[in-house]
Amino acid sequence: MAYKYIAEAWAKPEKSFVDELMRQRLIEWRRQPTITRVEKPTRLDRARKLGYKAKQGFVIVRVRVRRGGLGKKRPKAGRRPKRMGVKKFKPAKSMRLIAEEKAARKFPNLEVLNSYWVGEDGRSKWFEVIMVDPHHPAIAADKDVNWISQKQHRGRVFRDLTSAGKKVRGLRRKGRGAEKLRPSKKAGRGEK
Repeated sequence: MAYKYIAEAWAKPEKSFVDELMRQRLIEWRRQPTITRVEKPTRLDRARKLGYKAKQGFVIVRVRVRRGGLGKKRPKAGRRPKRMGVKKFKPAKSMRLIAEEKAARKFPNLEVLNSYWVGEDGRSKWFEVIMVDPHHPAIAADKDVNWISQKQHRGRVFRDLTSAGKKVRGLRRKGRGAEKLRPSKKAGRGEK
């Protein structure tokens, strides 16, 4: 029952206690390193929904990602504006996926289970990444999550097999209009 009220508060942060709480927390988070391991989830309802359990083998990591496009410095050598490569460049993946990859690189012995948004300001976005130790006995004994211990799930975040990765690849779409998305966009184009 408590999860319902937590979810409602986070659904409209500006109308609940979350807004004021986050304002205080962001001041603290800005001073912390980009990737910080945290004791417990900021949004317990969301973490539980995405598979988190308060037991050994589960790790929560908060990751900061810089907002904005891929704007670069204007080149000094001459070329027409179209070829400057300065504006209108966007990353091909979401910030959430970037956050998951950052966490996976920092903790190479853990696998990414899922992630969720926890805050943002004008310059950064923060995500909490749920990570699992596939070699931990508590995980091997847990029938809900022991699938992650199998070898085919190794490095799943880098192969876009997490929820954020599948969304970026367009795999939420099914049926008509999505014929060329599976098994991948490259395979759909007829490339060898």
